[in-house]
Amino acid sequence: MSLRTAEDDSSSPEIHLPAEIDWHMLDKSKFFFLGAALFSGVSAALYPMVVLKTRQQVSSAKYSCLNMSCAIMRYEGFRGFYKGFGTSLMGTIPARALYMAALEVTKSNVGTGLIELGFSDTTAAAMSNAAAGVTSAMAAQLVWTPIDVVSQRLMVQGCSSSNGGSNNSMLRNLNSENYRNGIDAFRKILCADGARGFYRGFGISILTYAPSNAVWWTSYSMVHRVIWSAFGCYMCDNSSNNFRPDSRAMLGVQGLSAVVASGVSAIVTMPLDTIKTRLQVLDADDNGRRRPLTFGQTIRNLVKEGGLLACYRGLAPRWASMSMSATTMITTYEFLKRLSTKSQEKFT
Repeated sequence: MSLRTAEDDSSSPEIHLPAEIDWHMLDKSKFFFLGAALFSGVSAALYPMVVLKTRQQVSSAKYSCLNMSCAIMRYEGFRGFYKGFGTSLMGTIPARALYMAALEVTKSNVGTGLIELGFSDTTAAAMSNAAAGVTSAMAAQLVWTPIDVVSQRLMVQGCSSSNGGSNNSMLRNLNSENYRNGIDAFRKILCADGARGFYRGFGISILTYAPSNAVWWTSYSMVHRVIWSAFGCYMCDNSSNNFRPDSRAMLGVQGLSAVVASGVSAIVTMPLDTIKTRLQVLDADDNGRRRPLTFGQTIRNLVKEGGLLACYRGLAPRWASMSMSATTMITTYEFLKRLSTKSQEKFT
């Protein structure tokens, strides 16, 4: 059974999918320009989920998404869901550019090399996607970690009032600076902590996003193939020889594969993401002086608050955000690649 090309045996059913578009086939200027515009729109649509996830992670009390949303709307209004968005958007464009470049270059080169070494298409696809996920995450974090630190500080401003003025210890550990905007936050973090302040949690960010991306892209590749193989089995049962999926079928399979991959990735890496967020946002009180929490202190706080379950606060909005982001990302990404294909190498 083939997912790509026709077989001489007419009794063997086939699924004719569009050909893969490799890095060398793309018009790079169009690819990055259109990508910046498309993914900026995606970021704007999903940003409120990121705010909810971040606030749930830094709070020692357990709040549902609904309660948190109502509190933000009541005390801060709709703008509360977009605190730090301007800063985040500024980082999204260069971070996405690095991410996409590293992803495509690694996937293309590693996949080709593995096939030349004799690995099967399925194994080569899984391994190249895992490698691409790691390298793309590491490249993007060079830009994204400083942006993450600034935008998350802005996200949690007003968190105490949004929780009804709660005086729990975790909210008191929020950085006490009042930031007017991203530039003001950048200046104050630089004055207080130096350049190192922008890379708080960088190590744990790599440990979070590198495996998360590897798991996501590997899961996506495997689920994608399993679904199309199931189509092939269905065709065998119905004595159909050829099947050429339309755009809706392609979109549906891509979306389902992305949701499943996001669920696997979110569950596997959620504890690391919670630790990362707290390291970037919370401070410790050292005899009246504020200083960044250490990894060990963060772990101890989480253990006191409920152990592993405390690490999974914010899982629902993270999974929802990852699923919607991934579904939109992968469909937009495939569409973007076809829009950016060099004219002499167009694929249908």
